[in-house]
Amino acid sequence: MVLFAACVTGGFASSNNRFVNLFAGTSGDNGQVAPGATVPFGMICVCPDSDPRTHAGYDYAVPNISGISINRLSGVGCSGGGGNLRIRPALLSEKLLIDKSTEQASPGYYATSFTNDVAVELSATPTMALERYTFPKEKEAYFYIDFASTFENVATCSFRQTDSRTIEGWLKANTVCSHGAYRLFFVLQSDADFEFKKLSETTGELRPVDKKERTIELRISVSPIDMNQARVENDRYRERSFAALKKQAAREWSEKLGMFSVKGGTEDEKALFYTALYRVNLSPVDVTSFDGRYLGTDGKIYTADGFRYYSNWSLWDTFRTKFPFLVLTDPEAMRDMSVSLLHLYRTGKKDWATAFESTPTVRTEHAVILLLDAYRKGITDLDFRIGYDGMKKEMERLSMRSPDQKMESACDLWAMAQISGIVGEKEDSVMYATRSLTLFETVWKSEFMTVTPQFEVMRNNGLYQGTRWQYRWAAPQYLDKMIEWVGKETLRDQLVYFFEHHLYNQGNEPDIHVPFLFNRLGAPERSQQIVRKLLTEPMIHRYGGNAEFKTPYVGKAFKNEPEGYSPEMDEDDGTMSAWFLFGSMGLYPLTVGEPWYELVSPIFEKIEIDLSNGRRLSIQTKGRSDKNDPIDKIIFNGRELKDFRISHSELLEGGTLLFCY
Repeated sequence: MVLFAACVTGGFASSNNRFVNLFAGTSGDNGQVAPGATVPFGMICVCPDSDPRTHAGYDYAVPNISGISINRLSGVGCSGGGGNLRIRPALLSEKLLIDKSTEQASPGYYATSFTNDVAVELSATPTMALERYTFPKEKEAYFYIDFASTFENVATCSFRQTDSRTIEGWLKANTVCSHGAYRLFFVLQSDADFEFKKLSETTGELRPVDKKERTIELRISVSPIDMNQARVENDRYRERSFAALKKQAAREWSEKLGMFSVKGGTEDEKALFYTALYRVNLSPVDVTSFDGRYLGTDGKIYTADGFRYYSNWSLWDTFRTKFPFLVLTDPEAMRDMSVSLLHLYRTGKKDWATAFESTPTVRTEHAVILLLDAYRKGITDLDFRIGYDGMKKEMERLSMRSPDQKMESACDLWAMAQISGIVGEKEDSVMYATRSLTLFETVWKSEFMTVTPQFEVMRNNGLYQGTRWQYRWAAPQYLDKMIEWVGKETLRDQLVYFFEHHLYNQGNEPDIHVPFLFNRLGAPERSQQIVRKLLTEPMIHRYGGNAEFKTPYVGKAFKNEPEGYSPEMDEDDGTMSAWFLFGSMGLYPLTVGEPWYELVSPIFEKIEIDLSNGRRLSIQTKGRSDKNDPIDKIIFNGRELKDFRISHSELLEGGTLLFCY
């Protein structure tokens, strides 16, 4: 089943927007994403909310909806985040279903008709939801509005009608997993005079004064700063039409997606590639006001001097793939994201969301690894001193309750040791390096070195969402130590066993780097075969997100259809999309924080990337007659690469990376 996005009119029909399938991964627990209208790194993602819903609100398999809300997160856990300011173009007692034959979506746009014959078109700016409703001739226009709608527990709100076309107010809601909260000031404005009736402390109904009105546009602008700023965000776009703003959203996506050009591969593989590229550019969110202000996590308002302030973090898994991808493809935005994290440390960073978020957010663990990775890959204008004290405090509260937490904490301490060295704190650097290695050696030797049958049991000995087999490889920066303690050949044989017995879990993140380890263990052809199969072929999946399947799932991990991911496989805010992109390109950042990429076979014959420095990188294949042919040699700008890896600085030179078979 292939559901290609509708082509964008107005000059973009030939852009890469046409390849994006916004419905891929939107059905059930197969990705937990939504096809909402949004712009790159924008606060708004406006979309219908299914009833019952999934984490992102929308479920392709559930046509019944509760209404249309303005924001959501992509593929995160718990109850998701957002779901605010839900509008229902029908009475609350009236059942409202999507007419699936009319539903369409493309980057920056969503449209459908409902079973009550009301049609809706949605688009967005970074801070405004655009909702255009068309009612049938025989039906009077009516809207039910829930000002306290939310995906995570009950929200509080305040609202009032300020003129014949405007409602203003604020809402406050818990964010993901009820850790922390955010408040949004909003302006809801209609293009027609309306009558408004307050139904309760959290709900109301809206009817146009002119009963003949059939097409009504509602605009909802938001700001985390104050009511006046919400009005400013509304006024910025007052003179621009829905069509013009929809076209602008499409243009912004066309520019993002246009930096890549791929040739070869199947149509489904192209759709998956560009859909993944779309999803890595959804978050974090630029929450800086038009005049350069932002809300700190201490509740105070600051001015962003020389950068844009980003929020809406979900670092727990995205540090592994998405942010390394942005370091390569969008270093300007990645620089501002890194500076934002340093200021987050300064104003009060917690592992989860704080009490003063600007928008729905999740977790911020492992930020030190992300920051080190950005620095090591050339984003060196980072003043680590801004957040250094906060980083040190974080190192003292690292979780150590279970073996997996200890492995992850060893990685954080490893990164902190290097950051300490960068800022000239030599004693700290030695101390953190010692703590990291000691912790890793202790936990690896006691929990992961000697393989037993219990290694195949999910959540054994307190592990979270994984087995001992899967967490065994969680610190690739210490692969040399694993080799020293076990032996390279033995370790390689164990890794072969791991894959041949289907112990790898593509549906969760702890071991998603493991297919690339064979490059470092003298068997690069195995990395090539495994990665290509994971990207393009059915496999046996024994594990879901939290337990072993009673019956293994046999199928592809990535599919260009509503059930786009394997069962229970979360998108995790772009983590899996970035994994697919890296694998498709034949590159992978095995150790985040080191400036190297492992090299495997790309799935396309040619990939061209317009780098931000004005140069172009071309990844090409030569002489491949079968998709499983092993790589004979790799040549970069006329020079043979002997070790199946390439440095970040080399890639930034541009030129041609040629895979010969």
